[in-house]
Amino acid sequence: MGRLTVGALRTLLVVVCTGTLFVQAGMAWALISGNDPEDGSMPLTPLRVLTILGMVSVQVVAVCVWRLVAMARRGTVFSHAAFRYVDGVIGAITSAALVWFVVTGVNAPGQRDDPGVTVIMAGVGVGILGVALIVLVLRALLAQAARMRAELSEVI
Repeated sequence: MGRLTVGALRTLLVVVCTGTLFVQAGMAWALISGNDPEDGSMPLTPLRVLTILGMVSVQVVAVCVWRLVAMARRGTVFSHAAFRYVDGVIGAITSAALVWFVVTGVNAPGQRDDPGVTVIMAGVGVGILGVALIVLVLRALLAQAARMRAELSEVI
C-alpha cells in the first residue's frame, strides 16, 4: 500500500469518526435537553437512540479498518490477528443492518399512505447485509491467502 493511499484512507476515517461523533453528540443533546419536543408525527426518541447506535457501528468499522491498514503497511495482514478486525467489520455492518431494519419498523406506521418508502428502506437494509456478506467472502479469501502463504513459506 502506498503512502498516499494510506494517508487518504486515514484522513477519510478521521473525517468519518469526527462526523459520527458530532451526530451522536447532537442526538444525545436532543435527548437530554428536551429542547426539541416531539409533535407526535414521528417517534423521535427511538429514532435518536437508533441513530446513536448506528453511528457506533460506523465507528467500529472505522477503527477496524484503521487497524487493518496498519497491519497491511507492516506486512502482517495475513496473521491471525487480522481476522479479529475483519470479524469486527462484519459484526458492525450486520449490526448496522439490524439497526436499519428497526428504524424501518419504527418509521413504517407513519408511511401507511406510501408503503413504498418502507419497502425501499427494507431494500436498503438488505443492501447493507449484502455488504456484510461481501466482507465475509473477502475474509474467506484472506484465510485462503494466509494458508497459501504459510504453505509457500514451508516450501521455501
